[in-house]
Amino acid sequence: MLNYLKTYVRCLPKTKKGQAMVEYALIIGLIAVVLIAVVTSLGTGIKGKFNSIVTGLGGTAVE
Repeated sequence: MLNYLKTYVRCLPKTKKGQAMVEYALIIGLIAVVLIAVVTSLGTGIKGKFNSIVTGLGGTAVE
């Protein structure tokens, strides 16, 4: 059993496929977080602009 574990551990650095997959997953996760932050920020700004336009036209601003 111990020999099996030693052999398994020696073979781990040779496999790059799993490492690349994890790296791609981390990159996609980071991009998703950045996009969510940008969309949230832009959404708030756009909502404010539309509310000021509606108020300027004599309407009631949306919350």
